[in-house]
Amino acid sequence: MTRLQRLFRIAWVFCRYRLDIFLPLAELPLPLKLFFLLAPWHLFPQPKLDRGDRLRLAFEELGPVFVKFGQILSTRRDLLPDDMAFSLKNLQDRVPPFPGEVAQGIIEKSLGAPVEELFAEFNREPMASASVAQVHAATLKDGREVVVKVIRPGIERVIRQDLALMYMMAGLLERYWSEGQRLHPVEVVADYDSTIHDELDQQREGANASQLRRNFENSSLIYIPYIDWDYTRKSILVMERIHGIPIADIEALREAGVDLKVLAEKGVEIF
Repeated sequence: MTRLQRLFRIAWVFCRYRLDIFLPLAELPLPLKLFFLLAPWHLFPQPKLDRGDRLRLAFEELGPVFVKFGQILSTRRDLLPDDMAFSLKNLQDRVPPFPGEVAQGIIEKSLGAPVEELFAEFNREPMASASVAQVHAATLKDGREVVVKVIRPGIERVIRQDLALMYMMAGLLERYWSEGQRLHPVEVVADYDSTIHDELDQQREGANASQLRRNFENSSLIYIPYIDWDYTRKSILVMERIHGIPIADIEALREAGVDLKVLAEKGVEIF
């Protein structure tokens, strides 16, 4: 998809969810004001959803780059009203997995050997699939269980394309919106640019995880899985597989006899 096609796609989603309500029309220069006033989205009925849910659904439809951006925006209460920030906290990486054979090819190219030589077992069916990468279960030759995180193919081009459009939109907001000079939308996009490019480099992510493990060495509060550096490259990360109950699964925690008050206190201490 070219940048122009992507721009039209964003405009279509913008129309569908009637996000024009967020635009400071009175502050835009006359050509842009006329464009937005005559734009076809006025033919669309306003969805029967509040503004936060409309923004969330639009980001989800626009794909992984916008989903990650929305997740970061949800933590910036200085930029968004509470209702919108709360809705964005519910953003989900509803990204279909890419074929296991493709993931296997990326692993074999990165490590220079067939998966049969690298692992005792490798499950081609992904355990989870998110915006930037997906995860596969595997077992090393020495019997250790690991997970293999593989960067989504072609995601760097998508990120470059969407970031260029985000910078363009942020620049317009900063120039023409009365709050632009205070909120610095270009800086917000630049911060996101740095964050998402860090996530693309699995060696950097592995280094951060290894440092975190050293920081909590011998801790009775938290266990950090180890990174297997023999199998980690820029596009793949191999780490110890650990099993547990998701923190959001309150029912399962109660059934396991976990004291939620103590858990909350330990969470605060770890943080």
